[in-house]
Order: sequence, then structure tokens, then C-alpha cells
Amino acid sequence: MAPHAPKASSEPKGLEGVIALHTDICDIDGQKGELIYRGYDIDDLARNCTFEDIAWLLWQGDLPSEAERRQLALQLSTERPLPPMVRELMSMTPEDADPMAFLRTGVSTLALYDGEAEDMSAEANYRKAVRLTAQIPVMLTGFDRARNGLPALRSRPDLSTASNFLYLLHGEEPGEQAVRIFDACLILHAEHGLNASTFAGRVIGATLSDMYSAISGAVGALKGPLHGGANLRVMEMLSEIDRTGADPRQWVLDRLSRKERVMGFGHRVYKTLDPRAAILREMSESLADEAGNRKWYDMSLAIMQTMEKEKGLYPNVDFFSASVYGTLGIPMDLFTPIFAMARVTGWSAHLLEQWADNRLIRPRAAYSGPRDKRVDR
Repeated sequence: MAPHAPKASSEPKGLEGVIALHTDICDIDGQKGELIYRGYDIDDLARNCTFEDIAWLLWQGDLPSEAERRQLALQLSTERPLPPMVRELMSMTPEDADPMAFLRTGVSTLALYDGEAEDMSAEANYRKAVRLTAQIPVMLTGFDRARNGLPALRSRPDLSTASNFLYLLHGEEPGEQAVRIFDACLILHAEHGLNASTFAGRVIGATLSDMYSAISGAVGALKGPLHGGANLRVMEMLSEIDRTGADPRQWVLDRLSRKERVMGFGHRVYKTLDPRAAILREMSESLADEAGNRKWYDMSLAIMQTMEKEKGLYPNVDFFSASVYGTLGIPMDLFTPIFAMARVTGWSAHLLEQWADNRLIRPRAAYSGPRDKRVDR
């Protein structure tokens, strides 16, 4: 017999508004449209820093010096090569496999070849955070090339995380604007408070399980369509409009008349413009001009203007990241794995914070079932 739905209660559903823990990593003000990493506003960081700077900031608490920046770049470059078994896994994975399922399996497999996997010292856990940040992009590009019958390329030590990913994916060095905006995308997706995947990771970490288990769990949570995958659905929407030759404005009006949702608008936290969307909108136009392909940007702009006029709704970060990734020639089913590729820095920062002052996360559930039943046989 299928379980019945629990009775309604006064407790907030989905723990909405509940303070589960305190953190020094990130703060979000949904009313003001404000996002802060370690005290720095996201607009300032996205315009003036690199993804590597942000990784250091999230892990260490402040932006790196020039010497620390060089140190982290060397560490990331050194840790990029994958264990042979993981490289073999890429070639053995079915062509139609979900990339997030591959990533979840790949992260677990990495643990088998890390001699420090069970070392819970702060120093070893930091090195594992660096290792995962270095290796996940290589796994994703290797997986994509393998399913397309192409050999995996060797990482280039002179390239940043963003430029190396695009190089490994396409086999050619990307343009300046492509690297800059993709780097900004990684910065904007690196951290976002106690979201579902971060909370899942911290719950696992609080049991004193290892980092690979916690990150695998976070990847599993991100795989769910109510968390990750929103930018994929935005791109599917744009592709449908393009395929049918519809006018974007009329397509939106028709959708709204049927009371159907337009993807990429609204956010569980932000009650005003998502600050990350504003940054991406500005940067994506320059990318479109460099690529000589304004199709996705112009279409997105028309949809945005129509939604603002008709519904007073503003885009979230997923809306413009979809058109950016489309312009960069990134396959749609890699959009959510790229989210994970960036967010692993935030996930691991939360784990380092959790383990610095650990307590098992064990909330209670309010029971709403029956009582006083008796066995009748």
C-alpha cells in the first residue's frame, strides 16, 4: 500500500526559513538581491577576480596574495592528471549515460586511488579539496570526448581552470572573452549558502565520513531537477523557440496565456533581481560579439524584456548562463556538471568549516501519524 501524505503542520515545509547552522562562508539577502562570499560582494569578485582566487577565498577565508595565487595554480595544475582507472571508466561509460551519473561515479572512484582519502586531518582535507577541483573538469571533458569517439587531451599547465576546460572540450585554445565569461560563470556558481546539495554534503560530513563520500552525495543532490539542471531547461526552451522559428516575445505571451512556466525566472531566495544574472547579462553580450553569434543572447534579451513587462519577473543566474554555454558550444547535458565543477569549491569549503567544529546534524521530524492502534489478528 502506498504511504499516505503526512498531515499539514505548522512547521515550515522543506525547512524553509529555519537556521540550521552558522557559517562564515556566504551570506544571501534575498530582499536586497545581495550575495556575499567571505565579506566580498559577488559583483566585485566576478569583475576583478579569477575562479582560482575564489577557490582560495572560500577555502582560506580571504583573497590570495600573488605568491599564494601562484602556489594554488601550481597545485591545481599538478593534481589534474587522473588515475588510470578513472580514465578507463570514461571509455567504458555508455554513450547515453547521464553525465551527472558519470560524475557521481567518477568522484567515488577517485577516492579509491587517493592515499589520503581516509585522512581526516585539516591539511589532508584541504589537499583533497584542491584535488577534486582540479580533476572534475578533466573528468567531464574526457567523458564528453570519449562518448564522441575522440581521444582525451592532455591538460596544459599554462592554462587556468576555465581556459583548460574549454581547451580540453574543444581541442583549441578559447578566445579571451570566452575565457573571461566562463571564468565568471564558475565564480558565480561557486557558492550559494546552505542550498540542497551543500546541506546534503554537510550532513554527510558531519558523520565524519570522508570528503569523497560527502561530495558524491552533494553531486547526487545537485542531479535532482529541483536543484541543478535549471540552465539546461532554459537552453531546451531557447532551442525549441529556435527550432520552431517562433518569435521569442510571442512565444512567451502564448506560454503565459496557457499559465505555463517560462524557465529561468524567479528564485527560492531572491525576491528581486538575482545579482548573478545582472553580471552575466552584461558579459554575455561581449561574448556573443566575439563569437560572431548573437542568436542566443538576442533571444534571451527578448524573453527577459517580455517577462519583465508582462509579469514583473526578473531572470535568475541560470537564464543567462544557458545562453553563455550555448554560445561557447558546450553540450546541454554538461550544463549541470559544470555547475558541480564550480560548486565543488563551495561544497568543500563548507566541509572544512564543518569539520573545524563538528557536531552531528540530527534534526527531528514532527510526527503527524496516528496513535493508539492495536494489532487485530
